[in-house]
Amino acid sequence: MLIGVPREIKTHEYRVALVPAGVIELIKHGHKVIIEKDAGLGSSFPDELYTDVGAEIVDTAAEVWERADMIMKVKEPIASEYPLMREGQILFTYFHFAASQELTEAVIKSKAVAVAYETVEKADRSLPLLIPMSEVAGRMAAQEGAKYLEKAQGGRGVLLGGIPGVRPANVMVLGGGIVGINSARIAAGMGANVYIFDISPNRLRYLDEILPKNITTVFSSEGNIREMIPDMDLVIGAVLIPGAKAPHLVNRDMLKIMKPGAVVVDVAIDQGGCIETAKPTTHDNPTYVVDDIVHYCVANMPGGVPNTSTRGLTNVTLPYAIQLANKGWKAAILDNKELELGLNIAHGIVTYKDVAEAFDLEWSPVSEVMRSTI
Repeated sequence: MLIGVPREIKTHEYRVALVPAGVIELIKHGHKVIIEKDAGLGSSFPDELYTDVGAEIVDTAAEVWERADMIMKVKEPIASEYPLMREGQILFTYFHFAASQELTEAVIKSKAVAVAYETVEKADRSLPLLIPMSEVAGRMAAQEGAKYLEKAQGGRGVLLGGIPGVRPANVMVLGGGIVGINSARIAAGMGANVYIFDISPNRLRYLDEILPKNITTVFSSEGNIREMIPDMDLVIGAVLIPGAKAPHLVNRDMLKIMKPGAVVVDVAIDQGGCIETAKPTTHDNPTYVVDDIVHYCVANMPGGVPNTSTRGLTNVTLPYAIQLANKGWKAAILDNKELELGLNIAHGIVTYKDVAEAFDLEWSPVSEVMRSTI
């Protein structure tokens, strides 16, 4: 199979879908790899590192898309890439379809085969291709929140960890998953008082056992959030429902009872955001203010640390990419339930129920798609 890696073109997206070590593994399995010129440069992987291990460098994204049987990306295709997608071509990347009807309709129209990193799921319900980026985003959320609490950045002028004789900041983390744990640990490590919310009592018991003692677990309900949010300096949205739009846990009216200059960081923005007033921002214009509350809603946070993120992403995506390349998408999905759950759209048919429900589209189970495309 010919695997193509185009350069990422979202604003300030410096990651690349494949490191040179990944090229080595794909070639060992008998495949060919083409990389768009300078695709890895933002992650500190110049073209010669790819050519040294057998990849072919091509000048344009159009050539990559035209020749490749499978496209590996980091972020979802954007409007300028929609015409490049084609019928039967495997697209293996983050999609977050439920957050974009335009993207969903474009992929349906293209009749490409969309396998989404974010919905590949193990039997224990873990999301292996989200975990490393969730770890990065969670750790960055605390760092960015601390930064934007500075007065010069529009915040309250509060030091996250305080100093002797001056209390530290209060941090609310909404969600006790991978993003939430990493956010809470970094904020706690910086000395903040951290409150982590989740709807599962069993999860809260687990978090209470493993997390530092300056992290308090709280059952997540509108009443508890509303009661505590006036005392918070930083709120981190870390909610994820795989493949579905995130619920709004912080409503517009809650902002009015928060401290002026408090900061919200919505890591769930890829899935529509869990803060009602959240809208996607970029690394070059990361914040805006609503009702005196600073909003940080960068939709590709791990793109800010691309070398770390690219290495972590390739570590987990490569085994699945090899399966897709070795067997083709149908056989790979039949052989691996995890990949079956990753299939969102194929040949114009929506196969992931939450995506269909998000936009009132027709849904078909994967088994029906397999029969209809034989």
